Amino acid sequence: MNAPRVEVHDDAPALATAVAGELLNRLAEVQSAGGEPHIALTGGTIADAIHAELARLAPASDVDWSRVVVWWGDERFVEPASDDRNERAAREAFLDHVDLDPAKVHPMPSTEAAADVDEAAAAYSREMQEYGSGAFDVLMLGVGPDGHVASLFPGFPQLDVDDRIAVGVTDSPKPPPLRTSLTFDALNRSKSVWFLVSGEGKADAVARAHAEGTDRHDCPASGVQGTDETIWFLDREAASRL
Repeated sequence: MNAPRVEVHDDAPALATAVAGELLNRLAEVQSAGGEPHIALTGGTIADAIHAELARLAPASDVDWSRVVVWWGDERFVEPASDDRNERAAREAFLDHVDLDPAKVHPMPSTEAAADVDEAAAAYSREMQEYGSGAFDVLMLGVGPDGHVASLFPGFPQLDVDDRIAVGVTDSPKPPPLRTSLTFDALNRSKSVWFLVSGEGKADAVARAHAEGTDRHDCPASGVQGTDETIWFLDREAASRL
C-alpha cells in the first residue's frame, strides 16, 4: 500500500479550489484513456465549497459529464427534500449545473424509497453490484472531529462488517441518527482516496489518523486507503498538529 500524501493549503477556499481542479483533471484523464470515471461524493462544509468550485470551473474543463458516474459514501436517512441530505446539497451546488446523465447518478435511498436503514443499505448494495465498476476512481471523504468517515463511527459495530457493501446506522452520535454508509470493505476498493479536511476542530483527528499504530476502531479515518493513492487535502488549521 502506498504511503499517504499530504497536501496543505492556506485556507478552506484555497483547499476547495485545489481539490476541484484536481478532480476535473482526474476525470478528464480517465476519459481520455477510454474509461468512464466513477466518483463517490461526501457531505459537509468543505464538500459544499468544493462542489461550488466544481460548478464554477466545469465549463472550462475537458470533462464529458455525460460519461461520469456519481455515487455517495454515506447518506442521512431522511426525506428526499430534507436539508440534511448530502445528495440535495451536492445537487444544488454542483450536480444540477453540469450535463450529467441522470441514469448515472446513484443517490442512496431516502425514507420515500426504503422502509428503514437496513433496507436502504441492501438496496444500495444491489445497485452498486449492478451498475458499479468495482472500484471508485476517486472517493472523497470528510473526517469528523471524532475521526469518523462516511457514517462509520468510533466503537460502532459497523466497523467490523466485512460481508456487505453498505450498512445501516440507527444511532449516529451526530444528528440525524439514521444513516446509510458504505463499509470499510467497499471504501477500500477505491483507486484514489481523498480526505478533505479543514479547520482547527479537525486537527486532532487528522493527527490521530496519521499516528503509527492507530486502531480504526478508535479513529475510523485511519482504516481507509486507496489501492493506488491516498491524499489528505488539508488547510493549515487542520494540519496544525501533524
